Amino acid sequence: MGSGNWSTNVYDAAQSYNRAAGRSAFHYNHVTQNSTPRSSWSAHADLDPRTAGVRESRDSDEHPTSVAISVLFDVTGSMLQVPQTLQTKLPELFGLLLRKGYVSDPQIMFGAIGDATCDRVPLQVGQFESDNRMDDQLGNILLEGGGGGQKRESYELALYFMARHTSIDCHEKRGKRGYLFVIGDEMPYRKVRRAEVKQFIGDDIGEDIPIERILAELQRTFEVYYILPAGSSYVGDKEVLGEWKGLLRQNVIELDDADGVCETIALTIGLAEDAIDLDEGLDHLREVGASGQVANVSKALASYARANGAVAVSGALPGLDGGGTGGADSGTRRL
Repeated sequence: MGSGNWSTNVYDAAQSYNRAAGRSAFHYNHVTQNSTPRSSWSAHADLDPRTAGVRESRDSDEHPTSVAISVLFDVTGSMLQVPQTLQTKLPELFGLLLRKGYVSDPQIMFGAIGDATCDRVPLQVGQFESDNRMDDQLGNILLEGGGGGQKRESYELALYFMARHTSIDCHEKRGKRGYLFVIGDEMPYRKVRRAEVKQFIGDDIGEDIPIERILAELQRTFEVYYILPAGSSYVGDKEVLGEWKGLLRQNVIELDDADGVCETIALTIGLAEDAIDLDEGLDHLREVGASGQVANVSKALASYARANGAVAVSGALPGLDGGGTGGADSGTRRL
């Protein structure tokens, strides 16, 4: 629930141990897929939404001004590279958030999204953590790789969980919304289905909920972003992008290289926190050895930064027209 502190040394030691032992960083996935029939696959006990209760991000003596940050990624089909990228770049994410002062007390929760119409495990949710237990949470995610092939996945089920099964001090004590990043390449289903909520989360909600309604409920407590990375099945798809932009306006981010996911998340938070403008954030990427992602992240965030008045980009990037999918008064940036 957010105690402890992140240590890159501990992370590096765990990586070294895994390499020496021939152990996958996603050990639960490796064991499950190699020793359990698919019909018996299930979420790890620590990530099962049916037993999760309420995921909490709490202030403490160590972290008096906690900020809840959630990263939920699609684990169907071509999206399987995203959690692996996140796992290898956790030190960079924390380095930017902490050493560059974007937020003082980040507490990060990871989770995974599939398709409730056909997958065994359509939702997995970790806990908000401030220390290396978040790496353990990633390692316990099942990379099911399913999906139904109909250009929709159960993102709306994840939005429901985040709206009704989280409790975060940054909002409850300080009126400050947390951050939720959904990383995927397809559209949500148009409603949260009562039967799926009952089956996979355990709540009896009485009736289906339109996605617009559950999203509005969620946006009271979280800034919600959708990232569509390159290499996925529907990158650049106008139907997918159009539906998400209709829901989230300028908070839809296209990424030309999936390896820039962590850097994009960090700089988006820095921009939303008014800790940086875009040029400053790009300089920070160079400082932490991520120069290879500067052009990728700059292109991805230029429209968002302009819409929110946090851009000072030196020179125009080709193909950028300033967006037009939202504005500083859209109500989706900050309180």
